[in-house]
Amino acid sequence: MAKVFVNCVDQFSGKNISQVFTQSIVGGTLGEAQDDEEGSEIEGTGSLKPHYHVVGTLKDSEALKPDWVDEIVPNSNRDDLLEMLMTCDVIVYDINQDLDEVDEAGWAVEALHSQLDVIKEQKIFICLSTIMTWARSKPLDPEDPDIPFTEDDYRKRRPHPNFKHHIAVEKQVIKLGKTNKSKFCSYVIASGLAYGCGENIFHFLFKSAWLGEVDALNVFGNGQNVIPMIHIRDLACVLLNVADGKPKTRYLVAVDSGQLSLEEVVKNISTNLGTGKVKFIPREEALLDKDLSQKDFDHLLVNLRMEGTYVKENMQIEWVSEMGMVENIDVVIREFKDTRGLLPVRICVLGPPAAGKTTLAEKLCRHFKIHHVKVMDVIRETIQQLERSAARADTEDLDEDDDAQAQKDKEYLELLRESQENNDGRYEDQYMINFFRKKLKSMPCQNQGFVLDGYPKTYEQAKDLFANEDEEEEEGEGQSPEYDKTIMPELVVALDSSDDFLKERIMNLPETEVEGTHNSEAEFLRRLSLYRDLNTEDNTVLNYFDELEIHPETFEIPATQCEVMLKKIKKEIGEPRNYGPTPEELAEMQRKATEERLQREAKEKEERERQEVAEAAETQRKRSEWQGRFEEVKAEEREMLETQSYPLRNYLLKNVMPTLTQGLIEVCKVRPDDPVDFLAEYLFENNPQID
Repeated sequence: MAKVFVNCVDQFSGKNISQVFTQSIVGGTLGEAQDDEEGSEIEGTGSLKPHYHVVGTLKDSEALKPDWVDEIVPNSNRDDLLEMLMTCDVIVYDINQDLDEVDEAGWAVEALHSQLDVIKEQKIFICLSTIMTWARSKPLDPEDPDIPFTEDDYRKRRPHPNFKHHIAVEKQVIKLGKTNKSKFCSYVIASGLAYGCGENIFHFLFKSAWLGEVDALNVFGNGQNVIPMIHIRDLACVLLNVADGKPKTRYLVAVDSGQLSLEEVVKNISTNLGTGKVKFIPREEALLDKDLSQKDFDHLLVNLRMEGTYVKENMQIEWVSEMGMVENIDVVIREFKDTRGLLPVRICVLGPPAAGKTTLAEKLCRHFKIHHVKVMDVIRETIQQLERSAARADTEDLDEDDDAQAQKDKEYLELLRESQENNDGRYEDQYMINFFRKKLKSMPCQNQGFVLDGYPKTYEQAKDLFANEDEEEEEGEGQSPEYDKTIMPELVVALDSSDDFLKERIMNLPETEVEGTHNSEAEFLRRLSLYRDLNTEDNTVLNYFDELEIHPETFEIPATQCEVMLKKIKKEIGEPRNYGPTPEELAEMQRKATEERLQREAKEKEERERQEVAEAAETQRKRSEWQGRFEEVKAEEREMLETQSYPLRNYLLKNVMPTLTQGLIEVCKVRPDDPVDFLAEYLFENNPQID
């Protein structure tokens, strides 16, 4: 078993590098296939070839251990960390995170070097550095500054002022690796800016383009600076080749062949994920972007032409993006969306007029943060766009291509107006299909998704709208999808209700809501009649989806409440597939939560006070009731005692009181020294009961 240490496995680079190692066979880059399961067995033994096992550290101490990592060691205790490093065959330290990682890498290489006496098997230390240690290097030929730097020029490199610590660690790693190569071998890999797999430094550009909240992506300065870059998985494969092959060259440059300028990168992202527009801003304004750190700013403004000669000529790499981001932008964008779960939500809501399609669609759009596609809006946006383009025709400020497009839009607009005049103010289906296809194919709908409200209305419209445009090409390959997967709804919601209910709902609408809309009585009845004619039991637009095994979710109105429908649809679709609430939305949610909490607390306090008053009144009532019953009992007891005392009193008056009275008289007469004893003797002597 080969054991690999990778620092910060919870961060962009560490996560992807460690994943590539765990998926790879030890020595697999030495001309052997890694992905062939039959080839992963040792010939003649039937046992599997060993894979790399990864241990590492976490940047965020509270983060969970990734599933593919065997063990996490806290980097806060360097004794434990060194003990872990001593058990590893390959140590990979990425120093592109921050200065803490730079310092830790310097300590690690020094600590391992100090253990040479106890190291028995060779250890490989790989320092993953940055091309920023070359940022101030002088051109190899002043007359031809486009000559790229290679590994052979590493002694001529000059760092960016903010990356002097990095070059110091690079030199330290190279120096200590020369002492005893049989026990401790070290490498430095100067990496271009990593991209792919969800993005890191370029993420703010991808996010802005995907969200579509800005009209254009920013290019800093003139954008002509060339940025060395490499796909993160290609970079991981370079590290894997070093671990397997142990090349003699100790300093390597890991970049793709793109040689792209900042403008080309930003333009490419904007074209394939956003509006296609870019805006040049002064470099000073770039730092005002809250999503851009000083380190990222330095990286994006570097101007270097570099070529990884050794990597291309001597390493076995199945490149993900050898020719750079621009040539492989489709792959990069797909990775970005898949890694971050940014997948479009596509829903279609159908039903008769006044069934509540728009209300439901609006609620779904708010919840999933997707776009509401309504018939009238699509028509209006298309016509306005064509009118703007047609108005530019024959103007002098257009180039040949733009003028040709403007002329084409002008002619198309005339056809639309003619179609509208010949069809009672409506457009023919062929034009409506084009309107909707263009809308559903737009970047916002492709990125976030949409709710298609009330269209298509017929089986034929649905078939034409969702038809696969590349059907002929696909047929030639032996695969013929029945529909365009990029615009087909994943969920179709069908609302239905009786005509009487729908008519009553429209009749009960206020005049202010009906005026100027298509919900007037005559217009509504026309639309309802048309809908029923187009959607009979045997011929309905829902049949189209049923045939494709996309079975509509049917709700009967008003039997099913809107909130019930929402709950079921949310369960069917799952969680929203976007970036989640914005800071402003989070603040609003917190405000509402605080307001609801205060209202709830006030209500609970009011309820407690009401209960306390009620309990106090009940207690007082019970006390009064008890007091009344107590007085009654006392009176009854007093009366009973008086009744019980009559026989005793009569007995005393007859038998005791006469003798006692006479005795007291005698005491008064005699006045003895001890009256009590005298009285007792008198009573004893004169007791009528004693003879």
